[in-house]
This record gives sequence, C-alpha cells and structure tokens, in this order.
Amino acid sequence: MKKGSGNGRLRHAIKNGCKGIEHSNFLDEPAAKLMSGKGAFLTLALHTYAEMNDWPGYLPPESAKKNSVVLEAGIRSLKIASEAGVTICFGTDLLGPLGSAQTREFRIRSEVLSPVDLLRTATVNPARMLRVGDRFGQIKPGFVADLLILKSNPLEDITILDSPDKYLFAVMKEGRVYHSRWSKLPVDAPTPVSFIQ
Repeated sequence: MKKGSGNGRLRHAIKNGCKGIEHSNFLDEPAAKLMSGKGAFLTLALHTYAEMNDWPGYLPPESAKKNSVVLEAGIRSLKIASEAGVTICFGTDLLGPLGSAQTREFRIRSEVLSPVDLLRTATVNPARMLRVGDRFGQIKPGFVADLLILKSNPLEDITILDSPDKYLFAVMKEGRVYHSRWSKLPVDAPTPVSFIQ
C-alpha cells in the first residue's frame, strides 16, 4: 500500500509492484493509466475533507482553504481514475462519532460515478483488492452474506445511504443479523463488546 503524495513517487511505487494506492487526491492521467495497466487499486477518502469543511473553526483559515482545494482535486482524481479504468475502492478515515459521516463518500463520488459503480467500490472491488473476491463482495450462492437491507433502491438514489435512520432496515454479517428494525427479521447475533456502553 502507498499513500499518495506526488505522481512521480506514485508511478515508482506502481512500477515496483504496489497494488494499493491510498489518498492520491492529485492523481494525473499517466499515473492512472499505469495503475490501470498494472491492476493497482485506488482508495480515496473524500468525505474526510468534506466533513472538515462542515465544522467552522475546526481548521485555521489557510488550512480550510487548502482542505477545499484537496477535496476538489480528489474529485478530479476520481474522474481521471474512472476514465482510465482503475479499480476504485471505498475508503474510510473518520473515527469515533464522525464515523457516521463516512456514508457521505457515496454522495460526493456520485458527482463522477454511477450508482452501480459506487456500489462496486464498497463491495466487489475491495473484495478483489483483499483477494477474497471468491467469497465476499457479491450476493450469490456460496458467498458470505454481508448485507444491508434497505427501504429504497440505492441504484435509483445513492444518497439514501447517507440516511441510515430513515432507509436502513437491517444489517447482516456472515449471515447473522446484527441490527434489524424489521419484525420478520429478528437480531440473532450477540452484541459485540465494543457496542456495549
């Protein structure tokens, strides 16, 4: 894995076998084409920059301005990577109470990617990157059942993923129900210790 910080170093890492590129918000076309050709994966976490912009006073003025520039550059990098055929994965980089803002990534990326491509960034693509694509990331026989059961179709409106209180009915992991607001699908998994308050 390589955290992006300059396309020259990025190309060097890819040429030398690096398969995972993180936070490369200033990706250029030659680097994207090289990534695509070498089968490297790109994982951006654009929501971190969007979230910081929503907290006035969180960053000093100069840093807030730079943060906005980095967010816009990241959206351009996403477009460049998509057009070059790079496999894009969903990134998470928020901790604690800000973790709920991670779903904003779908809305931000929807400026560039289609809903089906967005869902692939959070399912099939990361499974392939982690080399477990033969049993994770798809809904089909023999695959691990990690599922979100939603009230609406995210292919029609990807932003529903930003409102789990309104649209999320249930969460299944490895076929066990960890969360459910649906009476016909009761919770059958033990509460993880980290969830106990």
